[in-house]
Amino acid sequence: MSVESINGPVITVTTTENDFAMAEMVMVGGLPGEVISLKPGVATIQVYENTAGLKIGTAVKKLNAPMSLTLRPGLVGGIFDGVFRNLRRNVETEYITKITACVGDFLSEGDTFAIVEESISYLATIPPDTSGKVIQAAEDGVYSADSQIILLETETGKIPLSLSQTWPIRVPRPVRRRLSSTMPLITGQRVIDSLFPIAKGGTCAIPGGFGTGKTMTQHQIAKHCDADIIIYIGCGERGNEMTEVLEDFAKLRDTKGQPLLSRTILIANTSDMPVAAREASIYTGITLAECYRDMGYHVAIMADSTSRWAEALRELSSRLGEIPAEEGYPAYLATRLSAFYSRAGYVQNLSGTEGSVTIIAAVSPQGGDFSEPVTLHTKRFTGCFWALDKNLAYARHFPAINPLQSYSNFTDLLDPWYIKNISPLFPKYREKIINTLAEESVLLETIKITGEEALSPDDHITLSTAKKIRKTFTSQNAYDPADTYTPLAEQFKMMETLIKENLGCCQEERLF
Repeated sequence: MSVESINGPVITVTTTENDFAMAEMVMVGGLPGEVISLKPGVATIQVYENTAGLKIGTAVKKLNAPMSLTLRPGLVGGIFDGVFRNLRRNVETEYITKITACVGDFLSEGDTFAIVEESISYLATIPPDTSGKVIQAAEDGVYSADSQIILLETETGKIPLSLSQTWPIRVPRPVRRRLSSTMPLITGQRVIDSLFPIAKGGTCAIPGGFGTGKTMTQHQIAKHCDADIIIYIGCGERGNEMTEVLEDFAKLRDTKGQPLLSRTILIANTSDMPVAAREASIYTGITLAECYRDMGYHVAIMADSTSRWAEALRELSSRLGEIPAEEGYPAYLATRLSAFYSRAGYVQNLSGTEGSVTIIAAVSPQGGDFSEPVTLHTKRFTGCFWALDKNLAYARHFPAINPLQSYSNFTDLLDPWYIKNISPLFPKYREKIINTLAEESVLLETIKITGEEALSPDDHITLSTAKKIRKTFTSQNAYDPADTYTPLAEQFKMMETLIKENLGCCQEERLF
């Protein structure tokens, strides 16, 4: 089997019958690739590296496995590229391990048999669709990721298990059942937590044009949210932004006082890296998230940005000669977006524990046009929409989330939690603040036509209150230690003060 043609990262290979399988990994002259199309006698492969120097006739070797990750200890705090190659030079190879399984134990899928104590404890578990009796077990000690820890006797034979586990990135990991998302992901950002909250296990899009603060908003959420693990995927953004993430995260501490990198995994696949690896990077990130979710952790994914990922799909599709759809994107764009976002959720794991994967994805529409295909399709599959406004950004109002264009479909699910843990008045105050900002927009348009003299005293109070809301509540200074993070209880007190002191008792009684 050899290379027949080369078109950037897309190559074709002459084959005989049944040589290749779809989504199978191959090596093309030392470069990793994946089979993406099969025709009689011809296989099409996308290569995850620059193909400069590759020649016609180069040998192609089958690996007889799909694109997969080796899930093992030592991942948290690591930096990887889009196809999960470690970008750190010094990699720990042995781990202090506590063995929790004993000879004679019967273990089912999802059960833990060993624990590696790291900044985030790694639990080695029984793979899905596997169960059996432990007939050999190692003692507590220091082991490599590939060392045999236990030997399991199953109905089909004896299976040795180590601390590592391999999983295909395009296949969702199984769960016992999906649960309702009834707990908020607390970010410390007032406009998010109070007005447009996201649930643990939810999905969110942050669309905005250049300079509106998509990356900085994700940085703030990554720094302060109450997820156990952050997975930051830089899929196609500029290299200097990724450098800033690496430098900032190495210095910062989270709200618990721990180094931020001690609970973060970084996937770096910048715009100058191979386009095919960019397409794979979000699947790498979501598979890592599912791995730790299965251990009972709450994981938040920051994808920056899915527009660059969609552009990678478009480029690969055009090189394959597929018929384009809207703006040149492939017809299956919506299907791929749906498959990605559907892997989020709050679940009961195979072991009986609960965990979640929350996806917060930046979208970069050209010119800030929210009617372009990636933004429109993303709105269909996400529960939150935090629309960034360039006018707010240019006015140095951050986060530049436009309250009139944004929404959250999780408020009804989360209101019982807010009522129980914060105050019964929390949902009402949220509604009043959003309504006040909406009324301000209408009144400002009215002033352009009739002038301020036509406004009633109540209208003037509304305008004054809306101005205070924008200046003191919906904007935050990320560089001010006192303002960069606001606990929910303080957010409620701020809302209460704004409403009671500025709207007056008469309006408050009429509203509530």
